[in-house]
Amino acid sequence: MDIRQLAYLLEIAKHQNITKAAEALHMTQPTLSKIVKAVEEELGVTLFDRSGKSVRLTDAGEAAVAQIHSVLQAFEGLHTALGDVVQLKKGLIRIGLPPVIGSVFFPRILAGFRAKHPHIDFDLVEEGANKVESLLLEGALDMGVVVSPVDPESFDTLPFLYQQLALVIHESHPLAAQPSVRLEELRGEPFVLFPRGFAVRRHVMRACRDLGFEPSIVYESSQWDLLAEMVAARVGVSIIPQAICSKITNPDVRTLALTDPVIPWNLEVIWPKSKYVSYAMREFQAYIREVSGPQP
Repeated sequence: MDIRQLAYLLEIAKHQNITKAAEALHMTQPTLSKIVKAVEEELGVTLFDRSGKSVRLTDAGEAAVAQIHSVLQAFEGLHTALGDVVQLKKGLIRIGLPPVIGSVFFPRILAGFRAKHPHIDFDLVEEGANKVESLLLEGALDMGVVVSPVDPESFDTLPFLYQQLALVIHESHPLAAQPSVRLEELRGEPFVLFPRGFAVRRHVMRACRDLGFEPSIVYESSQWDLLAEMVAARVGVSIIPQAICSKITNPDVRTLALTDPVIPWNLEVIWPKSKYVSYAMREFQAYIREVSGPQP
């Protein structure tokens, strides 16, 4: 028995005549009669009383028709729901991202996408990059935004932003007058940095250690604006992404290019290789490709 056969039964009940029902269904009367007989045999009941001139529902037929209406409505609802998803009328995307990325970059991304697809909802989880990757592999998130590189065996990636880390320094600092600063020149300086678990900190620590020194971290915070204020208060120097530097408004702070080495800060949208990519996710990825660029 399939969904079409159930619809055939309703047509017979409507016309109370197999021949008229067959005509309405554009099929022959013998074919429809065989279908009815097959369904009755499968159910083990007689659905129609054929003893008179018209075909009438039996008690079992009355009960069956009541249920068939519900089944067909549910089936129609299924198609409608799937159609809404396919046509991006509804959906949910769970995204994990470090707080610095969420506060600076994603508000405009989400706002632009929601303007096109108002019924696609987002569940944002702010965590460090390592935690985001773990949640993705556990299936608790659909997508994540992290600093590259990531494990290519575990994740598919979509490049999002290419930038570098920059030095944030007080205007009175002797190095503030230079157009750029070599990382080696910061040996012995007090640092204010993002805490452990943040990719920015990991990149800074690695670059310093490659030069043979351990940065002296005197203050740490997950909030970039608080780091900038610590620099303005002469607590130390900081190294943060260029895009965030453009948001700093304190006049006592200078932003300088950092060289030797240049520390890249490239963002990627990632998702597990084994994960099914929903219609909403595909559209969101396409939107990211459309709006991505070097500026936040």
